[in-house]
Amino acid sequence: MTILHQKAHNPASNSFLEKCRKCARLAEFLDTVRIQYPDYYAKPVPSFGDLSAKLLIIGLAPGMHGANRTGRPFTGDFAGILLYQTLYKFGLASRSESIAVEDDLHLYSCRITNAVKCLPPANKPQPSEVRQCNAYLAAEITDFTAHGGQGILALGNVAHQAGLMALGLKMKSYPFSHGAAHILPSGLRFYDSYHCSRYNTQTKRLTQKMFEQVIARICADLALIT
Repeated sequence: MTILHQKAHNPASNSFLEKCRKCARLAEFLDTVRIQYPDYYAKPVPSFGDLSAKLLIIGLAPGMHGANRTGRPFTGDFAGILLYQTLYKFGLASRSESIAVEDDLHLYSCRITNAVKCLPPANKPQPSEVRQCNAYLAAEITDFTAHGGQGILALGNVAHQAGLMALGLKMKSYPFSHGAAHILPSGLRFYDSYHCSRYNTQTKRLTQKMFEQVIARICADLALIT
């Protein structure tokens, strides 16, 4: 049960990631955010979790007052509530809440990242920005599988498409639907869920039971800690 290096696993690559300004719209937006909120992290947010993870969870992008503020995926905002509560329930997290990077939260057998590393205006990255950032996700997935990774969970259609793009697979061959479980040519398992956003949970598009069913299946398939 590895709990070391729960933040970025490659300091050199993370240093490069933090300085990335390849998407002009996102870089300029973060410049204005840093002025408005000088205490916010307001940089590309690195992945978080177990280096020897069997499961990689892909979200959409940092939220303004969540990951963009704290510097850790799904931390300090509404979207992380259901995610971390569920991971904790199934033994994949040491705490049921993710509040700040100093809260001593650890993930077990899983790792969390985003399709787009920078905060996008109105929480909506442009397709070109998803493509531009995809090289980082592809590198993460390569490292993930090299360390024994077995399954990917995409939270929402954008994360689904970004994951397939990073793997060099055709979208039409693996359509997105909540609860879908695809077995890829490499043997990697690729799962889908609606995103744990405030809108999806408050409108009941995604309920706690629905999300727990997805995580339960993943835990069973990958023999994760339960």
